[in-house]
Amino acid sequence: MNTATRRGKLARKGRIVTEATVRLTEHDGKGVLQRHGVAIPRGRLLRGAPGPGDAGVLKAQILEGGRGLRGLVRRSNPGEAPEVAAAIRAALGDAAAPLLLEEALPLTREIYLALRIDGTAQCIEMLCAPAGGVAVEHASGLLRCGIEPEAPGALETLFATLRAGFAPELAARLARLALRLARILQAEDLELLEVNPLGLLPDGRLVACDAKLVRDDAAGFRQAAPDLSAALEEAALTPLERRARAQGFQLVDLPGGTVAMITAGAGLGMLMLDLLADAGCPAACFMDNANGGPAETMPERLALAFEIAARPEVKAVMFFTTLASRGLRGRVEALAAALRATPPTKPFLAGIAAGHVALRGYPLDQARADLAAVGVTALHDNPQDLVRAVAAAVRG
Repeated sequence: MNTATRRGKLARKGRIVTEATVRLTEHDGKGVLQRHGVAIPRGRLLRGAPGPGDAGVLKAQILEGGRGLRGLVRRSNPGEAPEVAAAIRAALGDAAAPLLLEEALPLTREIYLALRIDGTAQCIEMLCAPAGGVAVEHASGLLRCGIEPEAPGALETLFATLRAGFAPELAARLARLALRLARILQAEDLELLEVNPLGLLPDGRLVACDAKLVRDDAAGFRQAAPDLSAALEEAALTPLERRARAQGFQLVDLPGGTVAMITAGAGLGMLMLDLLADAGCPAACFMDNANGGPAETMPERLALAFEIAARPEVKAVMFFTTLASRGLRGRVEALAAALRATPPTKPFLAGIAAGHVALRGYPLDQARADLAAVGVTALHDNPQDLVRAVAAAVRG
């Protein structure tokens, strides 16, 4: 697996699942913006204690949002910085956590500005609000428009949209900045570039006071993760997640779940994760393929799933995959061999949705019989039927 590959995490139905993205720390994100000529506050990264004469805004450098609500972004006056830094690090539970110390700017206004990939419309979308803040991207009155940065009239389109919420002069400056950010989004393989707040100074300059950049994980071969973001992401991995990465696939450990789930592919895994959650038996793990990883990692996935299944709260193991042209017989034989080598200690329920080509010469009933011989409790070809059987096994 490419060491630059990183997985972001998103909340979905109260659980954590992976998506193919890489989130950068604010410090690293601002470095990207500055490299492209966007103004940012003066500041420096602190790995030790600040000096007694330091003052400004101290910010924890983590890969999650909500820092302000958690008290991880604080102002400090001269003489207060060491105490404020210690308080932030205590809240993180890490006395050596990196902090960003920036100058406190005399802002006359805070604005929300973001560019993102609209997967439905397959274009770049600009979002802008007259005021920054928490969850502003979901607020009413949000200005938005789709743009193609190199298309004729892109700047005029942005200006016309922004004019609905800003005075002409400010709307023009925002339009020029939004177009620049859209080009940065493309050049840096970003899925999201959010500046919140974008500060307006008394002299009319716009400064990116915070930056959230999320990069497409598939671009890892040409966009190496900055050192700080990569180190924080690596440090956040659990031992099982780290082992999975070394073996060539992605694992997200979900403590508290009741089903050790084995899948291949993010889309399929997210479907099964949601079905399990709806059935009242949340997954204890999530698995996905890795860019550039080996073609076959089923034995390794089974081994880690069985370790997770050893937890007392985990009541069953669920395996689900789909086959189009690859033969069902080969998949069943490989699964049966792995289960003979390591028999499951909890009910093992399997699902294989196989197409006509995959079923040729080897019907599903034969697969059921062969897998039952090695301890598979049930084999279904429909994900809903499989989840119902898993839920019954969990309830005992």
